[in-house]
Amino acid sequence: MMAACGSPGGSDAPTGPTATPAPTGSADGAPAAVREALRAVEKATGEAGSARVTSTTAMGRMLSMETTGLLSWARGPVGRLTLTYTGGEVADTMRELGSASMRARLLPDAYYARFGDAFAARTHGRHWIRYDHDSLKDLPGGSGAQLKEELERTAPVQPIELLLACESARRVGPDPVGGHPATRYSGTLEVAELADSPLKRRLTDAGVVTQSVDIWVDERNLLVKKVEKGQLEETGELRQTAFYDDYGVRVSVERPPSDDTVDFTELLDGQGQGS
Repeated sequence: MMAACGSPGGSDAPTGPTATPAPTGSADGAPAAVREALRAVEKATGEAGSARVTSTTAMGRMLSMETTGLLSWARGPVGRLTLTYTGGEVADTMRELGSASMRARLLPDAYYARFGDAFAARTHGRHWIRYDHDSLKDLPGGSGAQLKEELERTAPVQPIELLLACESARRVGPDPVGGHPATRYSGTLEVAELADSPLKRRLTDAGVVTQSVDIWVDERNLLVKKVEKGQLEETGELRQTAFYDDYGVRVSVERPPSDDTVDFTELLDGQGQGS
């Protein structure tokens, strides 16, 4: 079954003469002409391999956060990020741990988060938590699955994948970003109506019900901005805005020292906590 798609609602929906009618959908997602253009963006972005990112994310009552740093997707997810929690239940918890802003390292097999001294006092002096990617789903309240989806969503390759899955994704037209020429593409999908696929399972695990995507592409076919909006089953509205530049930047990420790291599974078992 194809995704049910349409125009995103709200103030970001195109109006006036710049809006173009959505062509007839094709059996494999976006209409042929738009699909061809998005494939070119997918190819250029994939080959660039890395970028500098700045994003803001809100997940209903769960959290709001700002993310800055470097991401690479050439050989699996790799990144060095700074996450600043600005609101929501997660932010309240992080403040209690003295870690409203923290560093994170993303490696192909695990996600590492550095907490403050208040947290380390409970874990025999260790500041870093290691989360196996599969173990993120065990975080309370579904927050881990949402965090995993947020990390994947921050990379510029996922919004292109979402638009390619949308049968009425369309080219909105010229829309500059930061004073530089860019072309905007837009679409909306209902996750329940996607064909079974890794994309659908990933979105479903994260509790995403609906998703709208807008991307802005520069003259090199590189994604320079994206806005995603959606509805999360448990926590309410999702919104993320991200900007990308410095494509091809070198991203080097080291694992935190083992003697300063506790595995998340140890915390679940109570083994990693001090008395």
